[in-house]
Amino acid sequence: MITLTENKFDSNGYWANPIPYELQTWQIAPDSKYVDIFDQNGYDLTELECLFAKVNNQPAIEHRHKQTLKQEWFTQQPKVEGAVLNHAYLFERKGYSGEAKKQLQQWATTNPLMYKLLSYQPKWGIDFSMDWVDRAGNVFEILHFEYDGFSCEEIEVVKQKLEPIFLNTNWEEAGEQLLQRKSEWHHLGFFDQSDWKCNFFNIMPERFKMVGWE
Repeated sequence: MITLTENKFDSNGYWANPIPYELQTWQIAPDSKYVDIFDQNGYDLTELECLFAKVNNQPAIEHRHKQTLKQEWFTQQPKVEGAVLNHAYLFERKGYSGEAKKQLQQWATTNPLMYKLLSYQPKWGIDFSMDWVDRAGNVFEILHFEYDGFSCEEIEVVKQKLEPIFLNTNWEEAGEQLLQRKSEWHHLGFFDQSDWKCNFFNIMPERFKMVGWE
């Protein structure tokens, strides 16, 4: 059994508050280390984005040794076998407006790497991962579904369509059926396997890793 949280997306896709002088550790503009390993198609935040998150009252949360904007979507009581929820998150990535945008534009005259942030579109996404593990040593993903996009309203519609499906699915039975039908899907590649499982659960295909630069 899984439980739907009350967490919701922040429909405001932009940070407007600039980084105050007392938090700036640079002379003229942030150097390259503040935007190192920029995640152009996901939700990992650079050091500079984390500073903007802090001053805009939406602090980043650690996720797989990175920082991101996430909230729990579904939860499950701890389990060690059967259908085990690996994770279920709501993700966000922000753009910039107002004084924050002006600040980045000023820095970009010295360090053009700032355009990586300035050109990024706000993005929202959902990520649901249910695993199967049993005492015979069978381990596989029952369903791993990711979907993101640049419209909060669109992702909210997808989210609301999926919530009753996920809540009403008997994940134990689904895991047992997938185990019985393993020969039909286990040999498939990543995307074909995803399509097979989306068809099995009668849900739309996944859509994720959308590059956010305009």
